[in-house]
Amino acid sequence: MDSFLYTNSVAASWTCPAVSNDIVHSFHRSLPDYSETRLHSLPDLATDLGVAHVVIKDESTRFGLPAFKITGASWAVYRAVCEATSLPLNVSLEVLGRAANDRGIRMVACTEGNWGQAVAQMARYLSIPATIFVPRFMSTATQATIEGEGAQVIKIEGDYDESVKRAEREAKENDALLCMDTAWPGYEKIPAWVVQGYATILSETDAQLEQLVGRPATHAFAPVGVGSWGHAVTVHYKSKTEGQRALVVAVEPDTAACLKTSLKKGMITSIETGESIMAGMNCGTVSLMAWPALRDGADAVVTVTDVEAHRAVEYLHSRQVIAGPCGASTVAAFRKISNQLGLGRESVVVLFSTEGSREYKIPE
Repeated sequence: MDSFLYTNSVAASWTCPAVSNDIVHSFHRSLPDYSETRLHSLPDLATDLGVAHVVIKDESTRFGLPAFKITGASWAVYRAVCEATSLPLNVSLEVLGRAANDRGIRMVACTEGNWGQAVAQMARYLSIPATIFVPRFMSTATQATIEGEGAQVIKIEGDYDESVKRAEREAKENDALLCMDTAWPGYEKIPAWVVQGYATILSETDAQLEQLVGRPATHAFAPVGVGSWGHAVTVHYKSKTEGQRALVVAVEPDTAACLKTSLKKGMITSIETGESIMAGMNCGTVSLMAWPALRDGADAVVTVTDVEAHRAVEYLHSRQVIAGPCGASTVAAFRKISNQLGLGRESVVVLFSTEGSREYKIPE
């Protein structure tokens, strides 16, 4: 077996119950700047790699931000602040923000980039302060985008996993509201709400795919960092009825293959990560909340290099899909395994591009 591909045989028969997320969709439609993001067809890639259809969901313009994470962050923050202020889930942002300020609520998070900007934007919607911890290798440009949303950014001398610990300690010591998309023992409620929030993207994709192709997906490729997005994708496609389910392929940087490592060992296993242009995926530990679904339902993991991700960025830009390295990683992964996992002339492949274009050092 190729070293970049790990197949998870137990996932072939795994299913899970479907869950209605209508309340989440209604919430997102009520937010400023809501509109569906585009689903692009890539017919040349389909022809080159011998499948029926390839489409890519472009999350480069979600609520005015260049990444998908605002869908999960907005719902999770909204629910968490509603709970903290004892207000119902139909309260307006204006009323919720006033109640949060009356109670002195401050938000804390950590990030590789996109999550922090999403949390900061939601804090701005509510007019409450936010502090975002970032790892040592974050670029000044990425820090500036978070600060541009009005948040305080604190860089630590450590990697992403260290920034998680720092954010957790800050929240405990200063009675702040910790809002993270990764879970650990004792911290699971908010990450579960994050996963619920991502359902809007997947529902949009289903409807757009039906209109564009008239057939359901057979294979879905999802970038994985801590795994919350991969969790949402896995549950979505594995909860469908027989004949509608898709194989789920998780994609990781070769410098941060924490899911692949954990699947091989049969347990969550933290790893030391290296630097990568796929910064939002450069995580060393799978989320406790995401692990059961990924362990049982992800059909495969593919690792990609920075060079492969960069080439995929260039390809997508030439097709007017303005993706960044994390988003383009799914194209790179599909190219590497296009003759495996049952891919063939009848396959309908959905790729998720989770971020828009951003600055990064071009790999050699």
